[in-house]
Amino acid sequence: MTAGAFGAARSMNPVVWLGAPAAMAVIGTVVLATPIKVFGLLLPQPVIPLALAFAWALIRPSVLPPFALLALGLFLDVFWGGPQGLWPLCLLTAYAATLSIRRLITGHGFAALWAWYAAASACAFFAGYLLTILASGAAPSLASTAWAYGWTLLLFPFAHRLIERYADADVRFR
Repeated sequence: MTAGAFGAARSMNPVVWLGAPAAMAVIGTVVLATPIKVFGLLLPQPVIPLALAFAWALIRPSVLPPFALLALGLFLDVFWGGPQGLWPLCLLTAYAATLSIRRLITGHGFAALWAWYAAASACAFFAGYLLTILASGAAPSLASTAWAYGWTLLLFPFAHRLIERYADADVRFR
């Protein structure tokens, strides 16, 4: 049996811990943007890369995640038709906020990490809200912002799974 069969830490190959989750985030964003109605409501559109911004900051400090978040943010700007640079700044805000308090966060349980994820996501959404006001001169709908924030918070189990999968892969950053 291999070490992976017993749930050991995974390799820190950037393609695996950055590329695959980023590709899944892009696919998830596209799938959830399809105009399908379920019980008369459109599918939710959470900001999937926010889960990655949080997880990547906890997994390993590296130069690669900010560039991946920049690319994901630019994808969101183009895909959703927003102002260029809005989502990269929001994602990097969440990443920087999480990275700055990384030592406080690591080692906590599921519920505490979810609370920290909610705080990091709130920083990103607040930055996006302020940047939208500055760029357009009008405030976005608080209800739709809260709706997207709520759906984004529900993505935390995926971030937690990514953290658990790679948390012990590089012991230099513990």
